[in-house]
Formats: sequence, C-alpha cells, structure tokens
Amino acid sequence: MALGPRLELRQGQALVMTPQLQQAIKLLQLSNLELANYVEQELERNPLLEANVAEPEIAERSVDTREAESDFEAAPTTETALTLSEDGPLPSRDGDLDTDYDNVYADESRSDAANDVAAETPGMQGSDWQNLRNGGGGGDGEFGFESTLTRETTLSEHLTEQLNMAIKDERQRMIGAYLIDQVNEAGYITTDLSEIADRLGASLADVEPVLATLQTFDPAGICARSLKECLAIQLRERDRLDPTMQIFLDHLELFARRDFELLMKLCNADREDIAGMVEDIRGCNPKPGLAFGNEPVVPVIPDVFVRQRADGSWAIELNSETLPRVLVNQQYYAEVSKFSADPKAKSYLSECLNNANWLVKSLDQRARTILKVASEIVRQQDAFLMYGIQHLRPLNLKTVADAISMHESTVSRVTANKYVATPRGIFEMKYFFTSSIASSEGGEAHSAEAVRHRIKELIEAELPNAVLSDDNIVDILKKSGIDIARRTVAKYREAMNIPSSVQRRRDKKVYA
Repeated sequence: MALGPRLELRQGQALVMTPQLQQAIKLLQLSNLELANYVEQELERNPLLEANVAEPEIAERSVDTREAESDFEAAPTTETALTLSEDGPLPSRDGDLDTDYDNVYADESRSDAANDVAAETPGMQGSDWQNLRNGGGGGDGEFGFESTLTRETTLSEHLTEQLNMAIKDERQRMIGAYLIDQVNEAGYITTDLSEIADRLGASLADVEPVLATLQTFDPAGICARSLKECLAIQLRERDRLDPTMQIFLDHLELFARRDFELLMKLCNADREDIAGMVEDIRGCNPKPGLAFGNEPVVPVIPDVFVRQRADGSWAIELNSETLPRVLVNQQYYAEVSKFSADPKAKSYLSECLNNANWLVKSLDQRARTILKVASEIVRQQDAFLMYGIQHLRPLNLKTVADAISMHESTVSRVTANKYVATPRGIFEMKYFFTSSIASSEGGEAHSAEAVRHRIKELIEAELPNAVLSDDNIVDILKKSGIDIARRTVAKYREAMNIPSSVQRRRDKKVYA
C-alpha cells in the first residue's frame, strides 16, 4: 500500500468555551462575599469600571402557587449590577457575550480574593504620609485612631498574665511560659512532660509543680493532658471530686457507651447517684480553651428574600445589598481614545471596554438566573413554606432544570453557596433538594428530609417504658404511608446523632 498525503473533510460538533464565557460561568457559583471580592478586583484592574453608590430598585418576581401554572412578574430595576430594563439587559457597546452560559457546564476553580491597594494623597508630604500610615497623628506625640482599637484577648495572653502574677521564680516562670506555648486551642497540653523537660534541660520534678500551678488558672480545666484530667480539675474546683466520682472518671468509656448498669456496679451507687454524677459531668466544659481567641461568627446573609403576599402568592426578591453595582464609564473611554494615537493604548482601552461590558452583562445574567431558579424552587416547595417540614417535597436538579429550560449543572452552580430567607428561616438553596422515598400506598413520594423529621418526632415522643426500635419505627411509618427499610431508618437516625434503642433505654432508665 502506497503512502502519500491526502485531504479529508470532516464535519463535527464541539463545545468551545471562550475565556470570557468560562469566567462568566464562574460567577454563577460564587457566594455573595466571593463575588464582592471579585468585582473589587476588577474595579482595581479596569480603569473604565466605576462603583455605583446609588440605591438600586429591587428585582422581584411573583409566584402564584394557587394555580397549576406559575405567574412571573418581573419588575424593572435600574440597579447597575443587573442593568435590567423592561425589554431585557441594556445593550453594551460591543454587543452581548458570544454565547449564553445558561446551558454550558465546566469545572472551574473559584476566583481568589482581591489584594488591597494603597494610594498616596496628592500634596501630602512624605513624612506626614508616613506618620499617617504608622497611625501617628503628627510629630507632637499624639496617637492615631488605630492605636485606640481593641481586640479580643487570646488564650496565651490570658494565661501569661496569670503566670506573671502567680509565679515569681524566673526559672519556674520560664518553664510555665514554655508550657503555655504547648497549649492548643482547646486548652490541652498534648506534648509529653518528659519530652518538655528534655527540651528545657530540666527534670520532671521541676516541670510537674509548674504544670500543677497552671492547672489552677482560669478557665477551669485549662492545661489538662486528657479529658479525664480536664473534668477532674473542674469537678475538684466545685468540690465534687469524691472517690465515687473518681471511679466514674476512670471509666468514662462506659459513660460513652451508656452502660450505666456496669457503672452502678463499679461505683457502688444507685441510679439516682449515677444520674447526679452525669449531670455534674455534663456541666463541665470539655474544651475550656475555645472561650478565647475565637473568630467572630459571620452571620449568613441571604441572597434571596421570599415573603408571602396578602393574596397568597409569594414574592421573590434579590437582596440588593449583596449585589455589586458597577458602571461602565463610556465618557472617559471616549475622551481618552480621542487623544490617543498609540495603537497599543487603543488596543488596551478596547480590551478594558470589552471586559467592563462583559462584567455588567455577566452580573445581569447571574442575577436573572438566581431569581429564575429561586422562583421555581418556591413554586415546587410551596407546601413546605405554608405548612412546615412535614410537607417538604422530594426535588432534584433535573426537575428544576427542565422547568426553567436550563442545564442541571447550571442549577447546581446557582444553588451552591446561595441562601434564601423565608418565613420559616434562612435555608441554603440546596436544602430544598432531597431524595424521594416511595409511598406504601402508591401515592405521591415523600421527601427524605420530611421522613427524617418524622423519625425524630417519634423518638422524642417515646415513653421510657416503650422505647421504639428501628423495626417499630418502620411499622409506624408504613402505617403512615411511607415505604422505608429498617437500614434506612438506622442510617437517618445515626445521621441525626440519635443513639440506638438499647442506649436510649439505658438513658431513660437512669433518669426514670
């Protein structure tokens, strides 16, 4: 067979994703904080972008669940992040994106947070600027505002302050400072004392008295080497560490297994005494160090608000406070490009304009997509919003995607890290997607989350002399029309950290 070159014509289809489209898809899965950081980074990078401080109108949809079909009413908004009009997005100078990202899917990593940039004030002397940066108010010894700010005391600082007051000997104070450095965030010293003594060139007899002093510091139970020692320190401070309690602490594994019968035998105590010791132990703090230096709890900020109207329909609104608002400065572009003769400068300005228009367009599409997905979720879960978790319907991504003509991956990105504020609380969008459990009567399937809630209600309502086993729960649920296996009940029960019927029976016997 002879070898030779030849030409062949083949026809095929392929999905080509431009860099702009890939970045637009990323915006879908960003949380409100990540999106704000991303837009801030673009504002620093692109001179044609400006932050708009004007108060936007609220983008809202109305969902009427009283009928079979949903009724959407999109209100216009002048919000620059959305740039919505009655006819759709405002046209950009260079046109729309090259394609629609609603039905395109790919795996991309999230954007990194933006870096801070400082700018020097014109007309300010170098020394004055340096003093201002250093927090000084001038050359007369005054302090800046930053020097008056306070912060939370760390665990190490709290213990060091007590160490300086409790120990005067320099050698012991040095040992105590090293021990404090070994305390982890929970308040425990996990390093062996012999190893610490070797590192310091001291004997174990020198280290142990210092550790005993540290264990008297506040908070109670600090600098313990084990959970048993931590509880013993706290119980000793409350004058509750008697010989019976010491035996109880020596057998904490029995307490973890709820084996109170064996505990009563080892401690030579009755049920009432065991119940009292259990209450004393539960009143202790197993991680005393966590009270110091914790990061402040960041509240969940909802992306969408859902409220019920007087006519029974649901109003779905985007949270405008979480939406970055940006403008494209067309006037600045026109002025600069008019006097610019350098081809590289013109190319740079054109690229900045395209990127700015793309960002406004992408933010608009992102907001519209979130609103569309949230509206369909509300329509599907109307019974939950009206009557509670027992009426949560089974729902998957495909159902929502088919209803709004999008791809499942798009719905998955939209629901990631997004929260909805409803009359029943704030929920992550993914909370409304649950698997289904068949009905024993052939009717509508039940939501797995609703079944878990039902199992929890049954166990909470059980009597001490009639503890429900997993088989009993299966029989009760089947009478209610829920076809579920015993292993599924056990899986749901363990996921909710509910002990088995044997352990619950032991617990209720002690407290009976």
